[in-house]
Amino acid sequence: MKIAILPGDGIGPEITAQAVKVLDALGEKFETETADVGGAGYAAHGHPLPAHTLALAKEADAVLFGAVGDFKYDNLERALRPEQAILGLRKELGLFANLRPAILYPELAGASTLKPEVVSGLDILIVRELTGDIYFGKPRGVRECPDGPFKGQREGFDTMRYAEGEIRRIAHVAFQAARKRGKRVTSVDKANVLETFQFWRDVMIDVHKEYPDIELDHMYVDNAAMQLVRAPKKFDVVVTGNMFGDILSDAAAMLTGSIGMLPSASLDANNKGLYEPSHGSAPDIAGQGVANPLATILSAAMMLRFSLDRAEQADRIENAVKSVLAQGLRTPDIYEQGTTRVGTSQMGDAVVRALA
Repeated sequence: MKIAILPGDGIGPEITAQAVKVLDALGEKFETETADVGGAGYAAHGHPLPAHTLALAKEADAVLFGAVGDFKYDNLERALRPEQAILGLRKELGLFANLRPAILYPELAGASTLKPEVVSGLDILIVRELTGDIYFGKPRGVRECPDGPFKGQREGFDTMRYAEGEIRRIAHVAFQAARKRGKRVTSVDKANVLETFQFWRDVMIDVHKEYPDIELDHMYVDNAAMQLVRAPKKFDVVVTGNMFGDILSDAAAMLTGSIGMLPSASLDANNKGLYEPSHGSAPDIAGQGVANPLATILSAAMMLRFSLDRAEQADRIENAVKSVLAQGLRTPDIYEQGTTRVGTSQMGDAVVRALA
């Protein structure tokens, strides 16, 4: 099994190093190769997704990704900004299904922004469509406004669009995931305003006919955002489009105590995937040794389960993380009075010890 390691920018190299350390401790024979991506790719090769990095990602059985983005690249033209690397990888690898589990470990109930009685026992899976929607729809750009009260002024515009096949395939992912969980799917849309999402809802209803054992309900995105903080345990599997999923998954992350706890998997039709923490590159704390590596370590566990057929090893990592939290070890983002504050490398070392 070959794993492409793409650390990226900011805290990316620090957190991926801890995940690799944990993978090495499993005793498996993985081949790994590291390449530049994001701002690091631009600095070294003049492009955020260098050709050799893309070739490595295509060749590998799975990709472990850190994070991309740095303030110093904000003035580059959009096509050369670090964030284009992850968009390019999703497109080139056909990664259409983004799985983001939001699980509250009992030891972190006090770190959540919600009362323990509201959030304890939280276990949500957000299934986000990843290659369509307004992020990729065309035409887009800046032009002279052709009509309306501001005719003649400059305007920015993007296009929201979904093909039926795009919706069907993400619907199947959500329903199949629900069969292994609580057998409930909530489809989040904005069908009362957007034609695109009335179409989304119609297709979801049609695909649901193939899954009579699964309960399906529909929720407008504004209501879904409210319910996530009012009664989050009502959700099981949430499926939604690219933009809504981007926003809601970050909101769900804070229910778990910290976005530093949220792993993710982005999969193609054959379960080959790119695995990354849901947080960003956090350049403001890069190099300080305080970043939480647990989301990246848990992303590596998802990689073992979904792409590398090593479910038992995935269980080992997840149980090791639970053990470390039970010991009271905390990086600054999840620290509470009465626990022990540790740094990035110390947390990684603790997970390795717990594996034993």
